[in-house]
Amino acid sequence: MFDFSVPSDTQLLVDTVRRFVTQEVQPLENETEALGDVPPEALKRVRGKAQELGLFAMNMPEDCGGGGLDNITMCLVEEEFGKTSDALIRRVFGQVYPMLLPCNAAQREKYLLPTVRGDKICAMAITEPGAGSDAASISTTARLEGDRWVLNGGKHFISDGDIADYVIVMALTDKEKRARGGITLFLVDKGTPGFTVNRVQPMMGHRGYGHAELSFDECSIPFDSVLGEVGGGFKLIMNSVAGIRLAHIGARAVGMASRVLEMMRTYASERKQFGQPIGDFQMVQQMIADSATEIFATRMMVLNTAWELDQGREPRDKVSMVKLYASEMIGRVADRGIQVFGGMGFCKDLPLERIYRDSRVTRLYDGTSEIHRMLIAKAVIKNGLVL
Repeated sequence: MFDFSVPSDTQLLVDTVRRFVTQEVQPLENETEALGDVPPEALKRVRGKAQELGLFAMNMPEDCGGGGLDNITMCLVEEEFGKTSDALIRRVFGQVYPMLLPCNAAQREKYLLPTVRGDKICAMAITEPGAGSDAASISTTARLEGDRWVLNGGKHFISDGDIADYVIVMALTDKEKRARGGITLFLVDKGTPGFTVNRVQPMMGHRGYGHAELSFDECSIPFDSVLGEVGGGFKLIMNSVAGIRLAHIGARAVGMASRVLEMMRTYASERKQFGQPIGDFQMVQQMIADSATEIFATRMMVLNTAWELDQGREPRDKVSMVKLYASEMIGRVADRGIQVFGGMGFCKDLPLERIYRDSRVTRLYDGTSEIHRMLIAKAVIKNGLVL
């Protein structure tokens, strides 16, 4: 018999995160949205509290100072994170990429540990103008000259690229092999000659942190700047991306949609038209019922796939399904939320219009919906996908 109950210690953590997000983080949303940045003094205070409670870098192992959470617990925590903005999640709870785990001893001291402590900010530089969903088609190159690597190329849409202390750069080291052993990851410090932040690109949503264009022009870095193994970069990215898609898109979408649903529920009970609560109208009931059902379905998909990851399996096809369904679900729920609230849903007085804008990009990054549909279809047709 399967036991779907949440262990008491896990539930205690989730409850702690829920209260923290509601009481400490959500009050910063309006100012962050208005400023386009997280208020520095408030951030220092709130992040300090998060660190004291052990809520910082929870996705990283305990031996490097992280929370050491398994995938199921991390997804339950990420649901609560999803009830606030991405900018605040990054700054308050830490954006530490699992790609850093292969750091060697020296890199661990210079990059990994300070990032887990919150002393350094890391950015992940993969996407290029000509390489989005097809990451293997990058054109940024790295050639070996003596005992140094020389980088050339450009990246864009790089989250935190403008303020990062260092960047993980994906580059071609063998143009023929590409994803089959020709792509390598490099650790590049801010201020390295030849490494330039060109501009921060204005975005429709996700205000509060920058998305930068980066360029590398004969950027010379030490031989030991390689993260992991030469030629092993694409595999390292693919091994890490499943957990990221599951937690950052799947679980956060559940949390974001749950917040919208709760707002819809309350408003449908209180708002009256034609002498009765709008929740008595069947069309409003349908929007609420469809939203609740889709949120439940997404949560079950996320937790089942997280369980498989915790068992040491590689459920890539299921991760694609989660990414596809969750990203489209939150778009539908956010749209219904605005519809239920009417004109008030379109106003900046409520978080609905921000959630609506922020949710739209989830169908684009980490592989578009169309790409994931193609991957799912291929898995079904070629392999007879087993669910």
